[in-house]
Amino acid sequence: MPSISATITTPDGACPVTLHTPNGPGPWSGVVMYPDAGGVRPTFHEMADRLAAFGHAVLLPDVYYRSGDWQPFDMGTVFGDQAERQRLFTMISSVSPEAMASDAAAFFDFLAQRPEVRGDRFGVCGYCMGGRTSVIVAGLVPERVAAAGSFHGGGLVTDDPSSPHLLAEKMTATVYVAGAQNDNSFTTEQAETLDKALTAAGVQHTVEIYPAGHGFAVPDNGPYDEEAAQRHWIALQELFASSLPS
Repeated sequence: MPSISATITTPDGACPVTLHTPNGPGPWSGVVMYPDAGGVRPTFHEMADRLAAFGHAVLLPDVYYRSGDWQPFDMGTVFGDQAERQRLFTMISSVSPEAMASDAAAFFDFLAQRPEVRGDRFGVCGYCMGGRTSVIVAGLVPERVAAAGSFHGGGLVTDDPSSPHLLAEKMTATVYVAGAQNDNSFTTEQAETLDKALTAAGVQHTVEIYPAGHGFAVPDNGPYDEEAAQRHWIALQELFASSLPS
């Protein structure tokens, strides 16, 4: 798939991005794909290309741009290396809900100005940390988000006043959440709480648990599961086809 590199100015600095599009003149509906905790790396460029092939202009941002020229993580060893694990969690904590919202507004402005993109409401999708980001953005920038997909996202229901599930009443997007089995960051009980919150708020949504481990949709993650990954692609395709400008 064709792609271009660009830099988007946000309130906190300059965020490197790539924009992946189908072949042809377009325009297409716009989507922001948020990577997992490991950040942008080759596997996510491949995933953005695959999503673009469904007929979308897909923006892939470096959500860790505030950390400067950071070194990529090895997702196979990062959690077993104390120093790398600490570096990872320090970078994760640098992306607050407020930062997610301000970044998203800049990303959406960028997409709205691109000739490859149609419409003024967009899709968001994400994995692990990016799955949480997608739900938060749907709640904090609701007027710009038409569809949100979260895959093996964690921290969607917490005791914190800023918990993503407490944003349900603000959401206008169609929301699809697929958790992982035996995932302490998003348990079956938490999935039920999220489902009830979205239902009470009148949000069109699906919340389900896939029979696969955390990381099932991302090819360079150890728990990657081909069957679950394919299921996620079908769900994502259906979500955006039904909710975004065709």
